[in-house]
Amino acid sequence: MADLRHWQYFLFVSSLLVAFGVGVNGRQPYISDEQRLHHHLIKERRYSKLCRPPGEPDVLTVKLGMRLSQIIDVSERNQIITTNVWLRHEWIDKRIRWDPTDFGNVTSTYFPIEDIWRPDIVLYNNADGDFAVTLLNKAYVRYTGLVIWEPPAIYKSYCPINVEYFPFDEQECFMKFSSWTFNGKEIDLRHIAEKDRGVSLENNQTFISLGVDLCEYSQHVEWNLINVTAKRNVKLYPCCPDAPYPDITFYITLRRKTLFYTINLIMPIMAISLLTVLVFYLPYESGEKITLSISIFLTLTVFFLLLSDMNPPTSLVIPLLGKYLLFTMIVVTLSIVLTVTTLSIYFRSPSTHKITVWQQRVFTEILPQVLCMKRPNHQDKNISDLMDEIIKESKEKKKEKEKMTNNLRPSTPERKIVVPGPKSSLTIYPENIKASLKAVRLIADHLKKTDDVKKEMLDWNYIAMVLDRLFLMIFTSACAVGSIAIFLNAPSIHDPKLPLSHRDFNCSQFR
Repeated sequence: MADLRHWQYFLFVSSLLVAFGVGVNGRQPYISDEQRLHHHLIKERRYSKLCRPPGEPDVLTVKLGMRLSQIIDVSERNQIITTNVWLRHEWIDKRIRWDPTDFGNVTSTYFPIEDIWRPDIVLYNNADGDFAVTLLNKAYVRYTGLVIWEPPAIYKSYCPINVEYFPFDEQECFMKFSSWTFNGKEIDLRHIAEKDRGVSLENNQTFISLGVDLCEYSQHVEWNLINVTAKRNVKLYPCCPDAPYPDITFYITLRRKTLFYTINLIMPIMAISLLTVLVFYLPYESGEKITLSISIFLTLTVFFLLLSDMNPPTSLVIPLLGKYLLFTMIVVTLSIVLTVTTLSIYFRSPSTHKITVWQQRVFTEILPQVLCMKRPNHQDKNISDLMDEIIKESKEKKKEKEKMTNNLRPSTPERKIVVPGPKSSLTIYPENIKASLKAVRLIADHLKKTDDVKKEMLDWNYIAMVLDRLFLMIFTSACAVGSIAIFLNAPSIHDPKLPLSHRDFNCSQFR
C-alpha cells in the first residue's frame, strides 16, 4: 500500500508540472519568438543553403562594400600589401521572409551564416592562399529578406610596387573581388554606394569616388592615405563570350612618408658627396687623396646594398635614390681618376716632361685669373742670378781695362823688358784668374740649371693646384645641380594633394 501511495503522489506532482509548463494554446513559453522564427524558416520551410536564392527576374543582385580598418604592412620587396578589412555583403533572400506579426513583431534577427546561402565572393589577386573569408560570423537578416553579412578579414593581396621615385613614391594597390562560381547572368555584383556616387564609364564600367569606408581606419606610420576609389568592371572571357563576369575592384592610393628615409639615407649620402668635393681641397703632401676617395666609394657601395634589400629585384626601373647613389658613385669614380691625373702632374719633373708654351699660358696665366688664384711673387734673387751678375760684371770690367791699355800703348815698336830676379807672377796671375772664373762659371751654370729644374717643378705643382681648384668648382656645381635635378624629378614633390583626414572619411550608417 505504501508503494502505491508513493506512485500516486509522484504522478500527481508530475501532472501539476506538466499543467503549469504547458500554456492554453499548447506551446512552451520558454521557446522565444526568435527561436520559433528560426525553426520556422529553416526547418519547416525546408530551407536549402545549397541553392541560390531567386532574383528579379532571375538575376540575384549582391552588393559589396569594404571598410578599411588598418594597413598592416606594405612589403615592397615581395610586392604584398596586408590589410585588415570588413567586407560588407548585401543581398535579398526571398526564402527567409516573414510576417513580424506572426512572431511577436520580430523585424530582424541574426542567423549563423553556415545555415543560410552566401555568395562565394573571393579575392582574385590574393597572395597568401586564403581567397575567401575565414571567420564566419553571424548575418543580420531583416523580415523583408535583406541579408547583411560583414565579416572581418586580413588579406594579403598582390600590389605592383613602382619604385621609380623611391623614397618619394606613390603606390596604388588594388583588391579585386568577384564571385568564383556565378556569372553576371546569375549574380549581378554591385557596389554598395554605386547608386549614390557611381559614375558610368565606357565598357560597362562604373567609377565610385570614396569607394572604401574609412570610418574605422587607423593611420599608418609609414604611409599616408591619399585616395580610395572603387570600380565595377564587367569582363568577358574567351571561353564564355555570352556570360559576363562582373567584379568590384577597390583602389588604395598610398604616399610614402619620407622623414625616415631623409634622415637615414638621403642626408648621409649628401654628406658623403660633399666629402667627394673635399678630395680636391686636400693637400698633395698629405698622401691621403686616393685613400679618401676609395673610402667614400666603399661607403656608397654599402648604401647600395641597403637599397637593394629594401626594393624588389626589378630590372624595369631604377629607384630615385638609386639614381642619386649611382650619380654620386660616378662622381667619386671621376674624382679618383682626376686625382690620379693631378698627382701625376704634381710630381712631374723637367727630365721627363717639358711645359709647353700653351700650357704655360693657359694654366699659369689665364685659368688662375678665372679661378681667382694669385701666385706668390718670389722677389729674392737666387744664387744663379747672382752668379750671372758677377760674371757679367767681370767681363765688362775686363773689356774696359783692355780698352784703357790699348789707349796708353806707345806707337814705337814694343821692346821687351826683362826684369831680373825670380820669376814674376805676372805671367801666372792671369791664368789663375781665368781658372777661377771658369770654375765659378761652371758652378753658376750648375746652380742655374738646378734652379731652372726647381722652377719648372714648381710650375708643375702650380698647374696641379690650378687643376684641383678647377675640378673643385666643377664637382661642387655638378653635385648641387645633379642632386636638385634628381630629387625634383619626383612627381609627389610637386603634387599639392594632401592625405585624407577624418573629415574626408565616409562613416556609413549600416543599421
